Formats: sequence, structure tokens, C-alpha cells
Amino acid sequence: MSRLAEFRAAEKALQEQLAQLESLKNDAGLKKEIEFEEKLQALMKSYDKSLRDIIAILDPNLGKTGLPQANAPKQRRARVVKVYQNPHTGELIETKGGNHRGLKAWKEQYGAATVDSWLRA
Repeated sequence: MSRLAEFRAAEKALQEQLAQLESLKNDAGLKKEIEFEEKLQALMKSYDKSLRDIIAILDPNLGKTGLPQANAPKQRRARVVKVYQNPHTGELIETKGGNHRGLKAWKEQYGAATVDSWLRA
């Protein structure tokens, strides 16, 4: 794309964004939301409260409902060690996932369904 074409495309995009901005400035619903946000910020400041405090006041059970909290790390269940035994060679493979090199080789050679049947209980 030539520099001139690039300039004209950017200029056209800018004009479209300016038109969209003007239509948003005249939107009554947006004006009400901005006014509400400003008043809420002022009220929070006058009482020295944060957004977390407001949420705790409005919904005290939010942390107890099973919804993940923002600062709590997600806990994963520990993976179980699986042991596969090749009946042809007697070789054992212990793995927690399906990414084991030897297990992949067996599945390629004997088929996934067959190798899955070699899982020891």
C-alpha cells in the first residue's frame, strides 16, 4: 500500500471515529451513566470506601457462592499416576499425563485402544 493510500485510509478511519464520538456525546443514556459514575465516585470518596467495600456491602455472600474471588488462586486437582504395562515386553510406564514419549510410541505402534487396555488398576 502506498503512503498516500495509507494516509487516506487512516484519515477516513479518523473521520468515522470522530463521527461516532459525536453521536455518543449526544446520547442521553450515556450522559446519565457518566453523571451516575461521577456521583458514585464522589460518594465513595466522601465516605472513604473502595469499590471492593461497596461490593461487599451490596453482596456479602459473593465470596461464599462458589464464584471465584479475584485474589484467590485457582486450585487444580492433582493428577493421578497411571501405570501401563506392555504385555509383550513386560515394560512399565508410569505417567501423570498422556504426553509420555514411550506411551506415545506404544500408541502409535499398537493403537490407542489397545494401549489403554494395558492400564493397571
